[in-house]
Amino acid sequence: MTERFTGSFTQQEPIPEEGIAAAVEVMRSGRLHRYNTVPGDPGETALLERDFAEAVGARYCLALASGGAAMTTALRAIGVGPGDPVLTNAFTLAPVPGAIAAVGAVPVYVEVTEDLVIDLDVLETKIGQASVLLLSHMRGHICDMDRLMDICRTAGVRVIEDCAHTMGAHWNGVPSGRHGLVGCYSTQTYKHLNSGEGGFLVTDDDDVMARAVIGSGSYMLYGRHLAAPPEEAFRKVRLEVPNVSSRMDNLRAAILRPQLRSLTERGHRWNALYRAMEEGLRHTPGLTLVGRPEAEGYVASSFQFLLLDWDETNVRAVVARCAARGVELKWFGDAEPVAFTSRYDSWRYAPVPELPRTDRVLAGLLDMRLPLTFTTEDCALIARIIRSEVSAVHQAGQAAE
Repeated sequence: MTERFTGSFTQQEPIPEEGIAAAVEVMRSGRLHRYNTVPGDPGETALLERDFAEAVGARYCLALASGGAAMTTALRAIGVGPGDPVLTNAFTLAPVPGAIAAVGAVPVYVEVTEDLVIDLDVLETKIGQASVLLLSHMRGHICDMDRLMDICRTAGVRVIEDCAHTMGAHWNGVPSGRHGLVGCYSTQTYKHLNSGEGGFLVTDDDDVMARAVIGSGSYMLYGRHLAAPPEEAFRKVRLEVPNVSSRMDNLRAAILRPQLRSLTERGHRWNALYRAMEEGLRHTPGLTLVGRPEAEGYVASSFQFLLLDWDETNVRAVVARCAARGVELKWFGDAEPVAFTSRYDSWRYAPVPELPRTDRVLAGLLDMRLPLTFTTEDCALIARIIRSEVSAVHQAGQAAE
């Protein structure tokens, strides 16, 4: 009998009861806006910022409406403006180049490797083309951050880290988001914390955080922040930074605080699912697993593998055959954007360069979510289905040659 997976790749765990109770309390109070507080109660958003800053070891944290808002706010806060070039990975999701374009800047794409990280050899050749790198830890894969920071420091390039897929992860013990000048995170439903939409920006820099807080829409209420720089930092910038309202509200913050406390435990569970998938697919003919360096401490809420140098027809066949057995794979090689799988040549608001190494990787890249509603047994079943279908198509292709 042919096995079939009947679970959902989009079903997340419920919000913890503690978060539900806190959210209900916020709704009963009617004080959803982050600055609508009473004496003695800083509000859920200010408390969440304090908690998140402590969790990642940052001096300052700002909670925002989305991960995209966090990146856009960060770019504005460090002075990126119209026409400025900004380096970024060629393999990322649309909000990353979108944030660059939102401030009028121009993405300059850098090739990626088969390990799905920015190609540091290519970065060295392009590093002089911009003063800022918006580094995307795409799908939770972290490059050699020690070498990357050496390259950027030598060239005087400031780094903003997009950690939408790496909250709770680290490189050589340093939390993701804490190598660069600014770290940006997402709490959209499919990320490591779930508030539907939301995000964070962290930094140790007084001026950057003061500009970010004013820019996010604090008006003159910045004194109500618990994880922000002193008054002096705000006095310098409070009348010169445009207000682009993008604040997080107390309702979402209430939902997030209990989840943050369980992030480490949830990370262990995600990684157990990842390892079950990896073990089930190891040594599958024609299939390449993505390398994970020893220094990388990942939190794997998704799984990727490569069918390198496969004919497009055969890749599509694997996707279709797996779908028929209940396994949803997303392919980044399609010429047309499908759901979230758009790629650098889909974003026509930016120059489209020739990137042959990235094209080769994306042509064979398949991706799937690993929600915590899965069990390791589910992942073993999914891996068996993928292994079976990849093997069948691979054998048929070899026989036809």
